[in-house]
Amino acid sequence: MSVQNVEGKVSDASHQIGGHLLVECLIAQGVSHAFGVPGESYLAVLDGFHKYQDQIQFVTCRQEGGAAFMADAQGRLTGRPGICFVTRGPGATNASIGVHTAFQDSTPMVLFVGDVASDTRDREAFQEVDFCAFFGPSTKGMAKRVERIDDANRIPEYVARAFATAMNGRPGPVVLVLPEDMLTQTVSAKPLSKLEPVAAWSDPGSLRQLRDMLLSAKKPFVIAGGGGWTPKAAQALQRFAENWQLPVGNAFRFQDTFDNFHPLYAGDVGIGLNPKLSQRIKESDLILAIGPRLGEMTTSAYTLLEVPKPKQKLVHIHASAEELNRVYHADLAICASMNAAARSLEVLTAPPTVPWTDWAHQANADYVDNTRAQVIADVPADNVNGLVNMPEVVAALQRRLPANAVLTNGAGNFASWLHRYFKHHGLSKGFKTQLAPTVGAMGYGVPAGIAAAILTDRVVLTMAGDGDFLMNGQELATAAQHGAKSIVVLLNNGMYGTIRMHQEREYPTHKMGSHLNNPNFANLAKAYGYEGVRISKTQDFEPELIAALQRQQGTLIEIMLDPEVITTRGSLKAITQSALKTKT
Repeated sequence: MSVQNVEGKVSDASHQIGGHLLVECLIAQGVSHAFGVPGESYLAVLDGFHKYQDQIQFVTCRQEGGAAFMADAQGRLTGRPGICFVTRGPGATNASIGVHTAFQDSTPMVLFVGDVASDTRDREAFQEVDFCAFFGPSTKGMAKRVERIDDANRIPEYVARAFATAMNGRPGPVVLVLPEDMLTQTVSAKPLSKLEPVAAWSDPGSLRQLRDMLLSAKKPFVIAGGGGWTPKAAQALQRFAENWQLPVGNAFRFQDTFDNFHPLYAGDVGIGLNPKLSQRIKESDLILAIGPRLGEMTTSAYTLLEVPKPKQKLVHIHASAEELNRVYHADLAICASMNAAARSLEVLTAPPTVPWTDWAHQANADYVDNTRAQVIADVPADNVNGLVNMPEVVAALQRRLPANAVLTNGAGNFASWLHRYFKHHGLSKGFKTQLAPTVGAMGYGVPAGIAAAILTDRVVLTMAGDGDFLMNGQELATAAQHGAKSIVVLLNNGMYGTIRMHQEREYPTHKMGSHLNNPNFANLAKAYGYEGVRISKTQDFEPELIAALQRQQGTLIEIMLDPEVITTRGSLKAITQSALKTKT
């Protein structure tokens, strides 16, 4: 007997095995790339990738954490689940950082884990782990669903359910466990058709109530972000804001949700928050949270909005009913996907004038003023202006990168330069342009940038710190192997900057564990197949950036940064002196 596969090609069902069927199911769901580190536990799947290599590409990575970060980036860029394959035990535990990132960042992902054979299970077989317990779904877990496929003929059912779970409601990761003997079973099943996420619409009664709340407000403020946004949704959000003249802030590391160049943009609501924006949110009488789950970073450790009942009236719109009223008791909770919510909001009839026009315009003026380069107190002028002036470095990025460039970063104080000074046109112009972990995972930027370079033909730039880069810098070898080009701007200040900053605040003059002895990163990049350059003066950066944009291969630009220039708002010296003064 023969069966038609998803591309219409005929294969002999008597020789079809589970591993091949699994790859066919991915192709049926529109997957073009899968990221992973090969393992003997899923050799049959690797053979399926070989069989269908003209339809889907397996990207061989160097470490499972990097592979999972690439899958997360894939999910953010495409809006469909990013795909990662790892082997049991050490492979799965390495990949867990990417699963946790996808969970907290609301990114659709499916992690496939090759597992021990069924007849050795529950004996602590080689590298055996109870993955249902390890990834266990819960409000504090790492995955939305964890399942094991024991019958190869049910592979289409499990894959389809994984895709549906990953995309619907609050997007997130799903883990599918693959016993190695199951993958070699002969099957007759065929892939199911491609799934699309289900749209949850706002109910008319809630929309009428929301309009009444707006008409009664004096100082409304919108916080937009979270998962599930598309260009059409972002464009509808912009029209809603324009109709009602609403100031809009983007949630932490979702800075491309609303156009940063728009006259109603008020800035990002995250780490290093503009003090004027913080005060504005606290003074608001109506907060419209559209999409974000209002986590610790977006709420400044739950101080911008008090828990459980904010002083401001709160309208919370989210795709997951389970998320609504879980932390904050909202005055109005609306369960709707972002596409549906934004399209519903844009047709709300606005009055001819609103009383908060000046409020909105001043919010934008505060944002613009905050993005102007300012000399950091207590840092010698020649250090900031003569050697490496980070605001000017970011200004060069703004001048030279195309509007649709993808910018990625991991976690560390270095990221604050991008967050404060770089402006995203973002989704309203048709492109996802920021890939950054709201979970604060170090090592995300480099693999995310490489994934973006593999998946798109756009310019990709990663900003990394020295500690951050060494978490996953080995993935430059992946980029070189697969012909991907990214530009890495690496800030080398010889420390774990965020930890050092907190040490100076909490234990001034006591430095422990935050100092780094680093390699020559420019030379290291060359060993991986990238071009590598090192600079120590501002004026040297833009020419090197231009050269990197023109170069066919990837480039790492190492910037030697004075440790005193620790944040966008203060020096180490100032932080230490303030802490000492407080303690005495």
